[in-house]
Amino acid sequence: MKKRMLIMLVLAATFIAVVGFWKYTIVRKGMAEGAKFGPPPAAVTTVTVKPQTWQPVLRAVGSLKAVNGVTVSTDLAGIVSDIAFESGKPVKMGDLLVKLDTQQEEAQLRSAEARLGLAKTDLERKRDLIAKKAIAQSDWDTAESQVAQMKASVEEMKALVARKRLTAPFDGLVGIRQISKGQYVNPGAVIVALQSLDPIFVEFSLPQQHFASIATGRKVRLAVNGLDAGKFDGEITAIDSLVDPNTRNILVQATVKNAEHFLRPGMFADVEVLLPESSGVLAIPSSAIAYAPYGDSVFVVREKKGPDGKPSKIVEQQIVQLGPTRGDQVSVSSGLKDGDEVVSAGVFKLRPGAPVRVDNSVQPGNEAKPNPPNS
Repeated sequence: MKKRMLIMLVLAATFIAVVGFWKYTIVRKGMAEGAKFGPPPAAVTTVTVKPQTWQPVLRAVGSLKAVNGVTVSTDLAGIVSDIAFESGKPVKMGDLLVKLDTQQEEAQLRSAEARLGLAKTDLERKRDLIAKKAIAQSDWDTAESQVAQMKASVEEMKALVARKRLTAPFDGLVGIRQISKGQYVNPGAVIVALQSLDPIFVEFSLPQQHFASIATGRKVRLAVNGLDAGKFDGEITAIDSLVDPNTRNILVQATVKNAEHFLRPGMFADVEVLLPESSGVLAIPSSAIAYAPYGDSVFVVREKKGPDGKPSKIVEQQIVQLGPTRGDQVSVSSGLKDGDEVVSAGVFKLRPGAPVRVDNSVQPGNEAKPNPPNS
């Protein structure tokens, strides 16, 4: 009885072992088959990291200012008798702009000139008399004084007439006139704005930590939003002697050539101060960076053998330290080396170790100086 029971237990155990081994074989085979049918590789574009030569810049927003700019006004009251300029046209230094009515002053000038002539005639008459000692010396002195006074009166009236002729103090471009012919103007009334446009100043502020990087003569480049004239070149011509105690910024002035008069005082401009070139900079497209609170990273493509023994490509996530930007590019100060193949598009669908398929038929923007179309 016991022997038969033992035989039954051995047969049952053998059966269970055979069934278990059979199930184990099926599961292993299924896992192996399943591995062959994993998710397909993600299609990505890549760039190969290579050293570049960069032109570092300091960026700021500046304001354009005329080298010479005034609001022409009169210091005398009067009626406008002549307007000798056209609004928005260039003028030369000394050109007549506006003339006020001077009929009364010119009449007073003629009267003063007549009195001067009489005084000179009287002086000549007394010259003969004093030589003959026919008059006292005091009479001669009085006659001389009269001539001097009359000359001063004539010069005064000439100066008054000249003050009612407003001329351009320098070469420049006039704005829109604010008066009309026949209008009575008070002292200080605005006539027209006059600005010299070539060259032109651009003033901007930089933080004090950049003070050692700026100096007179350093080149600048500026662009103005809304102008299709490209960028304008200039150089730093003055640095303020005072650092603003409130902002800790220092005011910088640069002079820019403006022969075509595209730039106008009052415009704001994006200013770049050109620093010495840096070589060996590793740069990648900004689209290649996965930004995160714990650190910025990129995906680097690596070669790896697949389950079937064939080589395949996977990605590894690499933390990087970023530097300055230039157009579509971002410099990398650490985390990458020359020759690394970095995913430039499609990073947000990747995970470490994911298989990828490289397709570089279409690349994202990677220009140092992109020029987007005007909107």
